[in-house]
Amino acid sequence: MRTGLTETCLQSGEYVDSGAPEIVAFARQACGDADDDIAKAVRLYYAVRDGITYTPYCDFRSRDTFRASACLSRGAGFCVAKAALLAAAARAAGIPARVGFADVRNHLTTPKLRQLMGTDTFFYHGYTELYLAGKWVKATPAFDRRLCEKFGVRPLEFDGREDSLFPPFDVDGRLHMEYIRDRGPATDVPVDEILEIFNRHYPKLTAEVVSAPATQFHAEAEQAQGGRSG
Repeated sequence: MRTGLTETCLQSGEYVDSGAPEIVAFARQACGDADDDIAKAVRLYYAVRDGITYTPYCDFRSRDTFRASACLSRGAGFCVAKAALLAAAARAAGIPARVGFADVRNHLTTPKLRQLMGTDTFFYHGYTELYLAGKWVKATPAFDRRLCEKFGVRPLEFDGREDSLFPPFDVDGRLHMEYIRDRGPATDVPVDEILEIFNRHYPKLTAEVVSAPATQFHAEAEQAQGGRSG
């Protein structure tokens, strides 16, 4: 049964801008002939996971970096933007959705990103919560399949019924992702809160625009993986 909260999670927001025409068109195309919410959610998840390149090298001085429609237009984004895009597309398809956040320790970052961040702790890592079959289900569309292959980690699958969160170990048994703190869900991206944390903890990353193509992080991941395997 839907409640006032779930109905709120169907409305377009500033960053989860599900009413944007391009979001509506994207959702319609991704869902195709799917005729129930779970099937639609699964198709939307994979469309965002693999159709949008993951990159942490963004202009964090621009609020468009956090906006779903802008992420779709770029064809690339970091975890928060991709989570917002999945939430927006789900809302456009009639599925209540919201964005969720957690602090995580990523043991498989690249040397360049670690140098820019000064830590392997990622504050406000973004995921999506979808209201399916009477419950909220977590989905994490951040790492696209190509990036996972280069990093040697299992791509996250999603069936619309169980939470899809990063595993603690990669395919070789090395530490991968450790969830430190769950900050919970929000109906829209709390950009001011995120920027305050990012500016405090990642001044090198946020002080200037990191000029890099969307596939830069993929290349770094492949290089790092080659170094470990060699």
